[in-house]
Amino acid sequence: MTDSVSTETKVSGSSFYAAMRILPAPERAAMFAIYDFCRKVDDIADDPGPTRMERRSALDVWRNDLDQLYAGTPPESFADLVDPIGKFGLERADFLAVIDGMQMDVDADIRAPDFETLDLYCDRVASAVGRLSVKVFGMDDGPGRDLAYHLGRALQFTNILRDLDEDAAMGRLYLPAEALIAAGIDTREPTAVLAHPAIDTACRWLAAKAHEQYALTGEILAARPRGRIKTPALMSAVYGRILKAMEAEGWAPPRRRVSLSKGALAWVALTTGLFG
Repeated sequence: MTDSVSTETKVSGSSFYAAMRILPAPERAAMFAIYDFCRKVDDIADDPGPTRMERRSALDVWRNDLDQLYAGTPPESFADLVDPIGKFGLERADFLAVIDGMQMDVDADIRAPDFETLDLYCDRVASAVGRLSVKVFGMDDGPGRDLAYHLGRALQFTNILRDLDEDAAMGRLYLPAEALIAAGIDTREPTAVLAHPAIDTACRWLAAKAHEQYALTGEILAARPRGRIKTPALMSAVYGRILKAMEAEGWAPPRRRVSLSKGALAWVALTTGLFG
């Protein structure tokens, strides 16, 4: 069993899987190979055991392996990506950007960054993945890169709002400083911020930014660019629905991690015209 197949098994039933399973087999295999790469470097950034120096070294190993891959001598760690890179023209710079984004988590615990820094982080850990993905989807460069930019940020903002408590447990807080200032929150300590009476106001500041990005994503998709756009359309619809569910519940404690049931996922797919 290849790594990509085992990864597909692990994420079966997730929102990501629901979107990927509508792709033809070669594209689906490529997407799971990209996902597996991202998961492995993300695990390095999130592993609490090794020191920061050890985690930086581990990310440097991935950079070195990536150099070998594009030099024509792929190491085992990139075996599942050899075919997708050749078939879809995946760019080295986008894989490097993902590693650089993970290094931002390794270098220091991110706590209420200014919005410009958060935007850079989102470009690296989300929109770079989108730039790889739109090549697999067969999109033209212009609309493809625009879609990666806006949908990547929309999804990452949504995930930040969804994972507040999980991130705080690791000493991280991705809500931007501007959101805290607007809500009148003067602490930057993650658990204190999440317990603050104005946390809901701060979260709605970022939720509004996410809605802006979903709207721009919708405009791109509505123009029906060339490529397999049903998959990003489903991702946008599912995560947009998760965002609205979080808004309905609010972010005041106690919070729960919002997700959609399989039935709800099927309904979103049906109502967005993705079956047939």
